[in-house]
Amino acid sequence: MVKYVIKRILLMLMIFFIIMFIVFMLIKQLEPEYSMDKTMADIEKARREAMGYDKPLLVQFGIYVKNIVTKWDWGTSFKMRKYYGVVDVIAERLPPTILINFYSLILSIPLGIGVGIYAALKKNKWQDHVLSTVIMIAISVPSYVYAFLVQYLFGYRWQLLPLTMAPLSEAGGWFSWTMFKSMLLPIMSLSFGTIAGMMRFTRAELTEVLTSEFMLLARTKGLTKAQATVRHALNNAMVPILPSIISSFVGIIGGSLIIEQIFSVPGVGPVYIQSINLLDYNVFMGVSMFYTFIGLATTIVVDLSYGFIDPRIRMGAR
Repeated sequence: MVKYVIKRILLMLMIFFIIMFIVFMLIKQLEPEYSMDKTMADIEKARREAMGYDKPLLVQFGIYVKNIVTKWDWGTSFKMRKYYGVVDVIAERLPPTILINFYSLILSIPLGIGVGIYAALKKNKWQDHVLSTVIMIAISVPSYVYAFLVQYLFGYRWQLLPLTMAPLSEAGGWFSWTMFKSMLLPIMSLSFGTIAGMMRFTRAELTEVLTSEFMLLARTKGLTKAQATVRHALNNAMVPILPSIISSFVGIIGGSLIIEQIFSVPGVGPVYIQSINLLDYNVFMGVSMFYTFIGLATTIVVDLSYGFIDPRIRMGAR
């Protein structure tokens, strides 16, 4: 198990390094000639020289990696937040992104699993057909369509909720009722697709388990359908479901680019878009690697979680 974990981590780091190299080289090819701010010319020139801007690309990449490994320095923002570190720019935008995605998962996962269990128990009945149709529609519709729909209905037409997220200075803190209320529309927009996906996955897994031979054996031994479902079917069905839940929680800091932009959420997503529009390549590089790391880490966590959830699964076994 330990060898497998070490092997996966090393493989992840190798892939991360390769992606970093490719993105870095492409960005440097696109980077235009830069005019410095005259009022801060000396500071800016010194910072750019320290990052190796006057050296060949391979040397620049070596300095970039060295700064990350030795000083955790991912560069400096020259456009979005002048002379702020890239890490600071990303870190100050993480709280709203994490909160919105966390609230969305807390709402959508129980609902998705609950409705999926109900659909599996009502297999091939009218309830199952109705729910399956709703699932297909919900999965097919992009999240930004839900965003415009809930924004129009709950924010504009019925005026029940704010159209955009409240500024932190006016809300009184990240965990205030005003802030939570202003987050409800993006939370709802992110939840529909997750509920539908979790519902479909749960229904498929539980339906397969309910038709297994050991379930028939449990019924012949005198257990009722409800007892057999709770004691045996759900335990076995949760083995592939729980890793997907874990991966969802690992990926909550990834955020949603479009949803955050629509509802004016000051999260990581708008930083990514602004870095492109303003040609702030250091920030773009940092956020790109941030998303890359989240994706790779989520994959490893999902793989490892199978071994912890079901001890019968031996990780890395031949």
